[in-house]
Amino acid sequence: MKILIVNSGSSSCKYQLIEMETEAVLCSGIAERIGLEMGRLAHKIAPDTDKEEKIIREQPFPTHKEAMELVIELLTDKDKGVIKDQSEIAAIGHRVLHGGEEVTQPMIVDEKCKQAIRDCFPLGPLHNPANLMGIEVCEKLFPGVPNVAVFDTEFGMDMPDESYMYALPYEYYETMRIRRYGFHGTSHKYIAKKTAEYLGKPLNELNSITMHLGNGSSMSCVKNGRCLDTSMGLTPLEGLVMGTRCGSIDPAIVPFIMKNKNLTPEEMDTLMNKKSGLLGLCGLSDMRDLHAARDKGDKKADLAFRMLIHSIRKTLGAYFFLLDGKVDAVTFTAGIGEHDELVREDVVKNLESVGLVLDKEANLKRASGARTISAPESKVKILVIPTNEELQIAQVAQELVSKK
Repeated sequence: MKILIVNSGSSSCKYQLIEMETEAVLCSGIAERIGLEMGRLAHKIAPDTDKEEKIIREQPFPTHKEAMELVIELLTDKDKGVIKDQSEIAAIGHRVLHGGEEVTQPMIVDEKCKQAIRDCFPLGPLHNPANLMGIEVCEKLFPGVPNVAVFDTEFGMDMPDESYMYALPYEYYETMRIRRYGFHGTSHKYIAKKTAEYLGKPLNELNSITMHLGNGSSMSCVKNGRCLDTSMGLTPLEGLVMGTRCGSIDPAIVPFIMKNKNLTPEEMDTLMNKKSGLLGLCGLSDMRDLHAARDKGDKKADLAFRMLIHSIRKTLGAYFFLLDGKVDAVTFTAGIGEHDELVREDVVKNLESVGLVLDKEANLKRASGARTISAPESKVKILVIPTNEELQIAQVAQELVSKK
């Protein structure tokens, strides 16, 4: 069975085609600058293998439809294609940002599903409309092929109310559904499952803490395989210090800045989401650049690094308490979590008293796949497990379509 994974943004569209029997990625790519004068599509055949081949096409993409038409053309190309025709695609899995409270499970797309996505436009104004657009384009271009929506907020729907509620007037929850939803849910769910497999434990017996650290970062507290708490909130802005997002701040800062800088709500939102975080502190958002700047004595870059570590450790400590100290594993994942040994080392530094002992040599080794970086005497396993949100979406799509 071959499943196409689509992640539509407002001006971009990422995709992967996965052969489910082997879980091999046959091809992947991204169409960018959709709606602008000139678009660009980067298409990889057999990505991340020694047979990888890259094709670049530049042409106008007035809408997502034209971009997906080119994707189909490349998928089925006589010489370079990976399938003979569209009929080989059994299902299309879509990443959707927000499902609100009504959606607690992935869904085969129908009118009810699409309405649920529309209902969450106010909660995900940048992502949900684009996600729905991608679904509707695929419905037109792949007639008869089932579409499956996998929601980024799904994992957080397991949280108890003391975790997801904010101490605001209760009517705001009732009328506007203001609550903590949590994001990166597809990744956190995948990593919880993989952590349990790696440890040889049933998922429903797993207590773990997952650190999804990238340009956008979040952490999840997993009790008996389910989400007990998560660091992101109503939006992906809350929580850790991130590449361009400020993370958690005193809410009174918002009106204070708006008043003193004469900013509109939209401008303040942009400031917190795109001009803050590591970028706002030192002008750098890529960890490689930040480490290079620290090596040269850049004090702002060093401050940004220390603030990032502090925010992670503070959340890590809170989650240890929520799990009553009964933690099977702490798992690092995503771009920074998987590849930045300096971040990993400082996050668990001097935490032997709570059972975290790092094997520094293992931490420095660059390796693919799941691995242990804790010392043998560590009571809590410290793991690095690569996330694979696309495979998680594909597995869910396969399961739903097979049941149907």
